[in-house]
Amino acid sequence: MAKNKTTETKSSVKDFISKVENETKRDDSYQIIKIMKEATGFEPKMWGPSIIGFGSYHYKYESGREGDMPVVAFSPRKPEIVLYLSLNEAQREKLLKKFGKHKTSKGCIYIKKLEDIDIAVLKEMVAVSVKNKT
Repeated sequence: MAKNKTTETKSSVKDFISKVENETKRDDSYQIIKIMKEATGFEPKMWGPSIIGFGSYHYKYESGREGDMPVVAFSPRKPEIVLYLSLNEAQREKLLKKFGKHKTSKGCIYIKKLEDIDIAVLKEMVAVSVKNKT
């Protein structure tokens, strides 16, 4: 069975963020860290080379594949900030309606900058994700 590539590392979150070229994205990253830290009670940790995660949970699929993932996480990628949250479909739909400017894929939410979204809704999304995984 393939090993999960996204695992917690000892890399420095601060060093990683300092290398983010876009100043707004860097500043937004520090704000997201504050929001996620307050909601989870966990310190930020690097997961793989580019994901900042908070806490962890163990998963096991029917296929037998299992591993550990952060409870909530994000990544300040070049084109967008990617949010990794654990929302069921109904929660996700309800909250995204009032979230602000974003794109989605099956498991991710993409934003350009915090200025484009409702921070109170982001906080609610993070809090719901924590409840769903703890």
